[in-house]
Amino acid sequence: MNHHDQIYIDGTWRGSSADKTIDVIHSTTEEVMASVPSGSAQDVNDAATAARRAFDGFAASARETRCSQLHAIADGLEARADELSMLIASEVGMPLPMTRAIQVAGPIAAVRYYAELLERYPFEEEVGSSLVVKEPVGVVACITPWNFPLNQIINKVAPALAAGCSVVLKPSEVAPLNAYVLAEVIDAAGLPPGVFNLVSGIGPVVGEALARHPEIDMVSFTGSTGAGKRVATLAAETIKRVSLELGGKSANIILDDADLGLAVKRGVSNCYLNSGQTCSALTRMFVPKDRHDEAARLAKKAAEKFSVGDPFGGEARLGPLVSAVQRDRVRRYIERGVEEGATLVTGGADPPEGIDRGFFVRPTVFADVRNDMAIAQEEIFGPVLCILAYEDEQDAVRMANDSPYGLGGAVWSADAARAERVARLMRTGQVDINGAPFNSRAPFGGYKQSGYGRESGILGFEEYLEIKAMQR
Repeated sequence: MNHHDQIYIDGTWRGSSADKTIDVIHSTTEEVMASVPSGSAQDVNDAATAARRAFDGFAASARETRCSQLHAIADGLEARADELSMLIASEVGMPLPMTRAIQVAGPIAAVRYYAELLERYPFEEEVGSSLVVKEPVGVVACITPWNFPLNQIINKVAPALAAGCSVVLKPSEVAPLNAYVLAEVIDAAGLPPGVFNLVSGIGPVVGEALARHPEIDMVSFTGSTGAGKRVATLAAETIKRVSLELGGKSANIILDDADLGLAVKRGVSNCYLNSGQTCSALTRMFVPKDRHDEAARLAKKAAEKFSVGDPFGGEARLGPLVSAVQRDRVRRYIERGVEEGATLVTGGADPPEGIDRGFFVRPTVFADVRNDMAIAQEEIFGPVLCILAYEDEQDAVRMANDSPYGLGGAVWSADAARAERVARLMRTGQVDINGAPFNSRAPFGGYKQSGYGRESGILGFEEYLEIKAMQR
């Protein structure tokens, strides 16, 4: 049991003003594995006040100092990588080897990247008679999700600290334990009091208090589109800067000249990453109409190789979903797909055979999906793939763009130039061409209801900078 009874404000661990706690549930055993304080609006006020008090001094600190502090944070996370891997695999359910490689190694590398970027970043530029300077935006509220918990925290906290901002973090109440490790690491790294603050709690209390607090200059939020709309509405009361990374329903267009076997196999793997709990997952697979049935057979074969089971056993390719709420939600979508008339190729809403506990969902493939079905339009956030048939290239692009979302996407073609041309027509923030790997230094973010602003890379860093022109 890993119970936390304190939050981190102004460089010290202290109790919350609210006498409430949140149980953290192990996604595989369904048992309570820990608890954290359920913070209050007063806790947010204390944290925001401390962050404001710390901001001026930290913003004026030498970049060499901040670089050293970031490397110290990376060192601290690296020293606790095994612990973090176990915690996140328990919270989220991703198989342990993938958790180490993606959920832990990735964030550590990102901290070092921002330290290195800070060393060389040009904060000033001569533009005619003006000196254009880039300065830290101020006090930043970071509100983060549960699916890639440490990764999404680091993608906000590291560039904000590099820029010279002070931070108040509200991690997901579903997967908060990794954030406590980070807070302990930051405390040991010796940042000035108030520069980093952690308030655990629920969105309607802590998240909303952060979004409307007058001492917060910027909110960076990752989560559902519905919650993002609420954050933006509250933040508008004080005209805060807002960065939103929200939902997705990403299209994977397999053109008629592509290697169908390879494209389908890789598409299934992408869709099922983290048991489908990935905002940019390629959940809509578009295939030529005359190859629809062949694609369905290939997808069935690929999906049935995704063994479901204990994420700590070393065998399973799919672990559980994060919670009972999420499991039940995904199963309802599967049932709805059947009701809407899609063909259930494999999987389904029934529990996996031989598994009597844990939040598991069978890897599922639907064929004969129409683009107006709920399973094709709404984010399911589970291991559910929809296969849709198109008439021609123009039809494929039209259907891919017929979505309220625009976060990720993919195109497959034997002709790289053709694939790039189609990728340019897709209204989405990222497009993978012929299975190109994820680039952690490329900007990540969406069009339409997938949000605005960008994370990762230089553009992710610049989200935390204000621009001032001084005419001379």
